Amino acid sequence: MVTLDQLVQYAKTTGYIFQGSELYGGLANTWDYGPLGSLLKQNIKNAWLQKFQRETPYNVLLDSSILMNSEVWQASGHVSGFNDPLTECRKCHQRFRADSLIHEHNPEVSAEGWHNEQMSAYLLDHHVSCPNCEATDWMPIRSFNMMFQTYQGVVLEQANQIYLRPETAQGIFIQFKSIQRTTRKRIPFGVCQIGKAFRNEITPGNFVFRTREFEQMELEFFVKPGTELEWFDYWKQFCMDWLIDLGLKTDYLEFDDHKPEALSHYSNATTDIRFRFPWGFDELWGIASRTDFDLKAHQTHSGENMSYLDPDTNERYLPYVIEPSVGVERLVLAFLANGLDEETLETGDTRQVMRIHPALAPYKVAVLPLVKKEHAEKAKHVYKHVSRHVDAVYDDTQNIGKRYRRQDAIGTYLCVTIDHQTMDDDTVTVRNRDTMAQIRLPIDALRDHIEQISAF
Repeated sequence: MVTLDQLVQYAKTTGYIFQGSELYGGLANTWDYGPLGSLLKQNIKNAWLQKFQRETPYNVLLDSSILMNSEVWQASGHVSGFNDPLTECRKCHQRFRADSLIHEHNPEVSAEGWHNEQMSAYLLDHHVSCPNCEATDWMPIRSFNMMFQTYQGVVLEQANQIYLRPETAQGIFIQFKSIQRTTRKRIPFGVCQIGKAFRNEITPGNFVFRTREFEQMELEFFVKPGTELEWFDYWKQFCMDWLIDLGLKTDYLEFDDHKPEALSHYSNATTDIRFRFPWGFDELWGIASRTDFDLKAHQTHSGENMSYLDPDTNERYLPYVIEPSVGVERLVLAFLANGLDEETLETGDTRQVMRIHPALAPYKVAVLPLVKKEHAEKAKHVYKHVSRHVDAVYDDTQNIGKRYRRQDAIGTYLCVTIDHQTMDDDTVTVRNRDTMAQIRLPIDALRDHIEQISAF
């Protein structure tokens, strides 16, 4: 696998990801998605919607607000409990998450669920060193709330304080009754949502792996109590199959089932799908059985009855929830790390190639006139024809070999070349990115061929 530095350089030089605010010296941990990165993100979201919502009769879609009444976050526990354990090195004054320091010191140890005093004792007893200066003298651990605060209205008063949402899930929970009523869905059913979330992380890093502004794709799947573990297993495998179907290498993926003592207080089963990033295996996708914690919390805090009435049995209950939640940016990083390759050809030359699933490739097709002066007009006609249906790019600079290499490097799956024969019989050369094999097709057959190979 490529190193993280190689991946960052590749993303910048090709136009996948740029440093945010770079013109003014940047802003730490902010990233802009360039022409290729924007298309890749959109394709990932489309693939997720296709599989989790369009093809799944259980699930519907929601787009909830980023800004919500502060009572939402009081009820959910985020105001009082959405904290990271923060500690500071007394020597260099760098700040770190205490649980991350412990895990990096001993990967076999998970400090999830530990009290601050337990973590402080571990740092002291095991002489855990500072990653920055190697000192072993730490300040007392304190809880740091990760929600971004802002104000609604023109007067900065405490009464107007609200938060940027740290997750998209709560928007689904508070609209549960409205969604169920208007869609007439029966349990089990799910609600899908894609949207921005914001967390004031203590130690963001590893490129776009952990950022303060990110995009989530979440499913909240409501089930009858007692059936939740069956549905947990179902969605756990469903998520893994989706990743494999889209080309992630199976030996780069693994399940990490949380031990009972490491479960969150609201969960009776949780697993992470971990991917082998350039620095090692790390969390890509979380799947949790959240019991009835969220609906019960909002029912208690708001006074509104959030229960579901089964129309067949007249039984009333608070549904349990299965939540698969994944970050779009982590998926972008995983697909880029999974696909970036350099190979030596039979000629002895090397080529860089981004082997990404055709459905995710930013450009499905590159349209290339063999000779610009002779074939450009026809090539532009072909480009107009295919770009109505898929994302395509037109390229007429440099020789055809260099254009092939350029498209290979950014992941374009097919190159369509307009040449002398095209002018005679309206056929084109179609070259495959991965095999470099070429076939001849009529222009009228291009659309069906492209849509067949690029389907989700």
